[in-house]
Amino acid sequence: MFQVDIIEQCKQNNRKAQLQLYNQYCDGMYSVAKRFLKDADDAEDVVQEAFIKAFSKLHQYKAEVTFGAWLKRIVINKSIDFLKSKKQRLVELEEVHLKVVDTVEEDKWLVEDAITLNDVKKAINNLPEKYQYVVMLYLIDGYDHQEISEILNISEVASRTQLSRGKTKLQELLALKRNGTRY
Repeated sequence: MFQVDIIEQCKQNNRKAQLQLYNQYCDGMYSVAKRFLKDADDAEDVVQEAFIKAFSKLHQYKAEVTFGAWLKRIVINKSIDFLKSKKQRLVELEEVHLKVVDTVEEDKWLVEDAITLNDVKKAINNLPEKYQYVVMLYLIDGYDHQEISEILNISEVASRTQLSRGKTKLQELLALKRNGTRY
């Protein structure tokens, strides 16, 4: 069955099609939620809530992006809402979600070879919460400033500012580690 057919059947409240769509995306969406939440049960709850919202708002899905991308945005929003409601800190990143990219020297995202992945995880977790969200959404999830502004309900200027400040703070934390005064 084609993706479009499944979605159309889901719009008509076909439970079998909804289950098929759920089974297709639940593991991937759980991984997304788990990146933001510390507790596995909380991540499962957020994924369930995200699917409920997705199925109830499916009439708003216009196929301008893939269904998976649309659903991922819902999961991220639900995760952030959950964190805000519980005032919890972001969980450490899993190694599989970090990737090395080629960059120009002026980009300032470069870190010294002596800095380990664990050091970067700890540094991100020590950022102020408003910077953590933007840094994670930009670096880890690959969202641009327009998307981040929509997800976090802030302006694009605020997204750029928070990313810049988060980057500066992250470099300071990593410099402190390099000099042996932190962690």
